[in-house]
Amino acid sequence: MSLSEETFDVVVIGGGAVGENAADRASRTGLSVALVESELLGGECSYWACMPSKVLLRAGAVRALARETPGLRDPGAPDVAAVLARRDEITSGWDDAGQVSWVEGAGLTPVRGHGRLAGERLVEVTVPESAVSSESGLGEAETGQTPVTRLLRARHAVIVATGSVPVLPDTPGVAEASPWSSREATSADAVPESLVVVGGGVVGVEMANAYADLGAQVTLLSRGGLLSGAEPFAGEMVADSLSGLGVDVRTGVDVKSVERPGAGLEGGAPGPVTVTLSDGGKITAAEILVATGRVPRTGDLGVESVGLDGSALGRGGALVVDESMQVSGVPGGWLYACGDVTGRAPTTHQGKYQARVVGDVVAARYGTEVGDRSPTSGDPEPAVGQEGKAWSRYAATADHTARVQVVFTRPQVSWVGPTERQARAAGLPVEAVSYDLSWVAGASVESPGYSGRAQVLVDTQRRVLVGATFVGPDAGEMLHAATIAVVGEVPLDRLWHAVPAYPTVSEVWLRFLESYGL
Repeated sequence: MSLSEETFDVVVIGGGAVGENAADRASRTGLSVALVESELLGGECSYWACMPSKVLLRAGAVRALARETPGLRDPGAPDVAAVLARRDEITSGWDDAGQVSWVEGAGLTPVRGHGRLAGERLVEVTVPESAVSSESGLGEAETGQTPVTRLLRARHAVIVATGSVPVLPDTPGVAEASPWSSREATSADAVPESLVVVGGGVVGVEMANAYADLGAQVTLLSRGGLLSGAEPFAGEMVADSLSGLGVDVRTGVDVKSVERPGAGLEGGAPGPVTVTLSDGGKITAAEILVATGRVPRTGDLGVESVGLDGSALGRGGALVVDESMQVSGVPGGWLYACGDVTGRAPTTHQGKYQARVVGDVVAARYGTEVGDRSPTSGDPEPAVGQEGKAWSRYAATADHTARVQVVFTRPQVSWVGPTERQARAAGLPVEAVSYDLSWVAGASVESPGYSGRAQVLVDTQRRVLVGATFVGPDAGEMLHAATIAVVGEVPLDRLWHAVPAYPTVSEVWLRFLESYGL
């Protein structure tokens, strides 16, 4: 069964945090926008990633702070049921009614179903008949579950914001062992007695920390070091902290095979999982979390229908975009993309930044209304700022120079811009300036056991910061000042006059400048 073609000015495929932002911004000059989502509006971050994972980590962080603060009683073991209940509250019980209300209130049209490209400015949405409504696709259930096709025609643009999906390594037995991904780890209804985590990236270290806090015996396996995208000292400090929590951290090891009796069979829970390592050792645990990477979600996007074959896609099947987030290789320039599907900067905050850019581009190029909250109509050509760099709201330049990342382990890790190794590989003349955060007066009043380290990268020719890394309690809250300095290319001589309050940990900024010789 097929429904007649419906027409909107803009169609956005993917209703997560990134797609919602792109749709909202695109609608601000009077454009009609359809927002297509096959699962929950709000997406991965709201229900299976950023938000629930931070709730799982929060209780342990507060407990540790209380134990380290003189004058407070030991809070004892965490109330696991209360932590999981709070997680359920944050995710609204995996019910997106609130998000649907926001989308409709913003003047957008939500459409349930799997969206894929079906030709020039055409999106095919496959949706169960029960979800079809004459108005929004979210109305009263109808009889039967026969898949129905809705055809959405975009007058001007289609924006793809389908995100990414986890990938499993080709290790024998992994797929058959019913492993957890980040989804299962953040939505589990109980804490397993033991957990083996494969992967030393952000998901791996955060979930190892969270489940150790909640009472599981955790083993963390990583082929390399931890947090390979950060400065080496950051991963080393996180490894030391995890070991202190009782996590068995093993780096430089490969998983050779995985076995799990009863996995995938109906009726009854599967048995324990046994992991065989490259050194011949074996680990047995109640559950296994495989967090070894994600790839752009383009596998069933219909890219071939608009002339994009494998050679036109980027690494992992990413949609290649320019600075305005327009997809390369599509005649007519009507296809755009943002977020993880572009492979540029796979974090929610960078994806939302790209969404703001592409939404404003589409609103300005095709919209007719101009208001206080709308970009100027017309063709948005990037404005060129100092030293030839684009500082326009219509160009996602921060993806290259000022990506930001926060890891909510204990200690937290945050960084902006390249690492020292990356900067030198790119030919930048940098000098690293490091400082022990425990030496700052603000740290001494936090707790007797405060520890942390911070480092900035100075471009010695231009005398501006190009990167910064912070490791320590609440390090994520320290990052934005560095981000502003990097994006604004603030000269060191001017930073000297940015006076940090005393006694706060931000006084480290003064110590950076003093260490550099100012």
